Amino acid sequence: MKANIAFLHGPEDLRIEEVELPPLKPNEILIKLKACGICGSDVECYEGKSAEGRYDIAPYTPGHEWAGQAAEVGSAVTSVKVGNKVVGDCVLPCFNCANCKDGKMPSACLNMREVGFRPDSPGGMGEYMILEECYTHVIPDDWAYELGAWVETFNVGYWGVWGNGCDPDASDDCVIIGAGPIGLCASMVCKTSGAQVIVVDPLASRRETILKYGADHTVDPSKPGYLDEILRLTNGRGPSVVIEASGNDNGIASLFDIAGHSARVGLIGHSIGRKVPVEIGKTIWKTLKIAGSGGTDKWFPRTIRFLSRIKDNYDFAALNTHHFNFKDIHKAFDVACHDKANARKVMLTFDE
Repeated sequence: MKANIAFLHGPEDLRIEEVELPPLKPNEILIKLKACGICGSDVECYEGKSAEGRYDIAPYTPGHEWAGQAAEVGSAVTSVKVGNKVVGDCVLPCFNCANCKDGKMPSACLNMREVGFRPDSPGGMGEYMILEECYTHVIPDDWAYELGAWVETFNVGYWGVWGNGCDPDASDDCVIIGAGPIGLCASMVCKTSGAQVIVVDPLASRRETILKYGADHTVDPSKPGYLDEILRLTNGRGPSVVIEASGNDNGIASLFDIAGHSARVGLIGHSIGRKVPVEIGKTIWKTLKIAGSGGTDKWFPRTIRFLSRIKDNYDFAALNTHHFNFKDIHKAFDVACHDKANARKVMLTFDE
């Protein structure tokens, strides 16, 4: 069976190519793609600014924020049926190496694959993809595919708040640095816990939007006195929870100034491949508890249940600011790269 698949060969070198799909193994699922979001990490890989995308090994198919329909299942597959709407994990552990058997995070896997970032784990920017059953998850039939394409993003934000041990409740003041898609998801998660949510972002459009998605207050870090404003909003103590969701050098550095004493800090904004100067000594004097994680551990089913219960409280469809057919993928990346202030989520769609 032939399919049109996108391959990133290097910076700004994205090509749609017709390939022959291999036959399914017993534990694999053939998925017809229906929607795929362009993530900020996809943009940085495309621009050559991130070491996460591994086209230095070989061309790879991007796309880790996808949803599709099971078109065929292998002979050993039991949890997914043909016709099911499905999504899938991004960081893929082997379950068999020493680190996996030791219960470490998927990112510690000695044979780790990463959907949409490596030649050995093709992503969702193509007409079809193949993924093993253990990484594939069924979503409810009444979900739109574009909502399904938000599961991976929400999974990161949800895990960054609860899986990382930040664990807010109604007694907490939470500051989220960055109001992009991950920050939006973290904001909704923190608000569901009953915490006060304060979001820091320099873009007015993002600050305005996130007030509809869980934030109680927003702060502009480009204005003088923004740290004093955060102290005012937290009764002079600073936040008890900080979620760094920007991956921006200034945002990362600022968390050490923003965090209150004994704050729980979750790092989920990607900055891999570069070094960021920070005042690390404040970790000691503020007794900060800092946690990070690459990927999530058995979290997708929980994310799907969580989203099912809150999806009607928020307008997720409105977060998709731009739509492009897969055939127009170059136009889609042009918008995602050059209109970052307005392109909250550029969504690829596929012909039926």
